[in-house]
Amino acid sequence: MLKGIPNIISPQLMYVLMSMGHGDELVLADGNFPAASIAEETAFGLVRCDGHGIPELLRAIMKFFPLDIYVNEPFALMKVVEGDKNVKDEPPIWAEYLKITKTSKKKFELVERSAFYGRAKKAFAIVATGEKALYANIILRKGVVSGES
Repeated sequence: MLKGIPNIISPQLMYVLMSMGHGDELVLADGNFPAASIAEETAFGLVRCDGHGIPELLRAIMKFFPLDIYVNEPFALMKVVEGDKNVKDEPPIWAEYLKITKTSKKKFELVERSAFYGRAKKAFAIVATGEKALYANIILRKGVVSGES
């Protein structure tokens, strides 16, 4: 155990965060995401964070994880499938992500479902959570840690 690291960050997740380089992407997957099968194609694989929601996990990760400032959209969300009767408006969890990451709506990319899955296969790792909100999947693109950080 170390000081200052939130309990929600497991040793495996900390290892992944430390191993990532600039431009690598991390997927935080909701409970409906096919995390195990897609993670087989990623560089690191699957990190289990069952029982945790993405907002609480994202809050903890953002203490250590710089978003990429060299791209217009340092994180991506899965676009709502057209005609999905389960979602009437923009998923409320998206507004929560903007607050947590301290970014504007202009800083996230909406990615069509199958393209999101394809991008997730190229990610460094996938973190499987117990998040129940629909369309809660998020891809974070790692930035650089400067000498001042």
